[in-house]
Amino acid sequence: MNVTLSIDDKIMKEARRRAEAMGTSVNQLVREYLEGFVGKGDPAADAAEFQRLSRAAKGNSRGWKFNREELHERR
Repeated sequence: MNVTLSIDDKIMKEARRRAEAMGTSVNQLVREYLEGFVGKGDPAADAAEFQRLSRAAKGNSRGWKFNREELHERR
């Protein structure tokens, strides 16, 4: 899909300059940003990263556990 955006000329020139320095295009940068914004990632990689972070966490519940009544209690 083609999209038309209104962007200040100075901003666009600087964006093109920076994108070129990165070896990419403004179009590609916008595409990647939008893919990340809507969550078009690799679900398996996201799950693996979540699992890694969970294992590395230093949290301590000090033995406390959820119970059904507390979970459904309205405050």
